[in-house]
Amino acid sequence: MHMRGAGSAGVNITEGIIWRQLLAFFFPILFGTFFQQLYNTADAMIVGRFVGKEALGAVGGATGVLINVIVNLFVGLSAGTTVVVAQIYGAGRHGEVEGAVHTSMALALAGGLGMTVFGLLFAPLALQWMGTPAEVMPYALTYIRIVLLGVVPSFLYNMGSGVLRAVGDTRRPVYFLIIACLTNIVLDFALVAGMGLGVFGAACATIASQTLSAVLTLLSLNRTPACYRFLPGRLRFVRRPLNRILMVGLPAGLQSNMYAFSNIIIQTCINSFGTDTVAAWTAHGKIDGFFWMIMGAYGISVTTFAGQNFGARRYDRVRESVRVGLILAAGTSVAMSILYCAFAAPLLGIFTDDAAVLRIGVELVWRMVPYYLTYVCVEILAGAIRGCGNALSPMLITAGGTCLLRIIWLLTVVPLRPALSTVLFSYPLSWTVTSLIFIFYYRRSAWLGRCISHSAGASPEKRPKETV
Repeated sequence: MHMRGAGSAGVNITEGIIWRQLLAFFFPILFGTFFQQLYNTADAMIVGRFVGKEALGAVGGATGVLINVIVNLFVGLSAGTTVVVAQIYGAGRHGEVEGAVHTSMALALAGGLGMTVFGLLFAPLALQWMGTPAEVMPYALTYIRIVLLGVVPSFLYNMGSGVLRAVGDTRRPVYFLIIACLTNIVLDFALVAGMGLGVFGAACATIASQTLSAVLTLLSLNRTPACYRFLPGRLRFVRRPLNRILMVGLPAGLQSNMYAFSNIIIQTCINSFGTDTVAAWTAHGKIDGFFWMIMGAYGISVTTFAGQNFGARRYDRVRESVRVGLILAAGTSVAMSILYCAFAAPLLGIFTDDAAVLRIGVELVWRMVPYYLTYVCVEILAGAIRGCGNALSPMLITAGGTCLLRIIWLLTVVPLRPALSTVLFSYPLSWTVTSLIFIFYYRRSAWLGRCISHSAGASPEKRPKETV
């Protein structure tokens, strides 16, 4: 039932050594995330160097929140595609994979066009509402209007890479992202530094590289003889996979945007402590980002692994992947905590040599980094539950335990004790509370039984115990 069908070019992860298979997913995803961050910062770096601070503010700050809201939503939908295709593929129902693939691509095309029109209509109002400085506004409007024209290829790449990851191919999406990233940097230098096109040139470089990554992804799907082959003439919406993709993907996308909203409020609190604190927070964020990249890669790996094995009814391997994932992620978090705390000053010194900023930065590190371990259960358990088709519960738990709790803390406790340490405590507090809720939900609720009852082709006699 769970063996790979003839003619499939994907990777079967329903048999074999689990820790090796999780790491085989983990490293390409991590590598791809690194290049995604490089891709996103290239415009800001080159524009800031060759155009000026107003253009830098437009590319790096004013438009970033708006673009991230759109991107987060469709990254979530691509996660839904990964889960749905992985389950069907793992179950050996290769005839249904074709419908899911073409539904995903139709959703990317329709959703991308809708987001483009919506963004072009409302982006100016949103920039005004955010209080974008007058000297930055012309650059911001130029940049976001051009970048919005690249939303469709960006969505097509994300959906296509979601399909490839679902069948076990984590390498080609990374290769395509690297090619696009390098193309973006070359075009940035050519259009911004060489031809003097400013933010217009940077935006054109971005959409050109996004289009290239989309074309490469679609060509790879078009040329495969496997069951997940993409044929443009078969683009259509199939109700069942569409509903399942939306059920998994929309909560994941909304969850990412909830994080963004809570972080805006935290940034507002940080800003109130002055320039030195803001600079220290920025420097810490650059290093801290590596931890979140790694945890995110572990989460995606567990989600994909759980999806295929759930579809193949290998519930024992789903359980084991959670255990292995927790061990790997916990070991990584402890190692990173020790290294960062031990070398906090020299690491932060990469970004600044100001003594006051470094002192505050070291304080930030010691008040937050030793608690990395308390977050591990959030990423791994949420990934496994989402991989089995239940994305709503992880979203609600994360939204309440992490986002809402932080906001309540910042609005009630911080005004009573307006110290930096009080603001920072919101992080380990929310990580710990959310992890405990996830552990309780994972071990005591009937989530797995509900996932099985809602999955296509599940048989009552195959149903495991309600707890995992």
